[in-house]
Amino acid sequence: MDIVTPAVGQIFWGGLVFLILLFLLAKFAWKPILGAVNERERTISESLELAEKTKAEMQTLQAENENLLKEARAERDLMIKDAKEVASKMVTDAKGIAKEEGSKIIASAKESINAEKAAAISELKTQVAGFAIEIAEKVVHVELSSDVKQKALADKLVDDINLN
Repeated sequence: MDIVTPAVGQIFWGGLVFLILLFLLAKFAWKPILGAVNERERTISESLELAEKTKAEMQTLQAENENLLKEARAERDLMIKDAKEVASKMVTDAKGIAKEEGSKIIASAKESINAEKAAAISELKTQVAGFAIEIAEKVVHVELSSDVKQKALADKLVDDINLN
């Protein structure tokens, strides 16, 4: 059992070395190690707080983004509705203008047709009158070739004038 149980000198020197080592560590190494551990703990705590703040800000921003998207969609829908109304009004106005223009063109065409018709009738009357005069001239020329016929026609015209 000598192997398992240490000698008294070994216990003394081992204890002495342990105490010296403990003193040296407490004097020189313990404060920097505790300072580093405390600094690390503070840094981790600050990082966690910053992460929580960032998470809260992200949620706020996300909610704001959703609100902005809703507003943008509503505005887009309103713009589309307005554009459709304007387009519909433009089409209706264009149809009205086209009808009005069509009516004006039709009225103008009717006036033109009536004017041309009146001109044609007037020209036809003039031509018929010319033909009638020519025919009457030829008939009168044939019938008034003798003096007796001229005198009979003159008497007849005088009687007609007296009756009127």
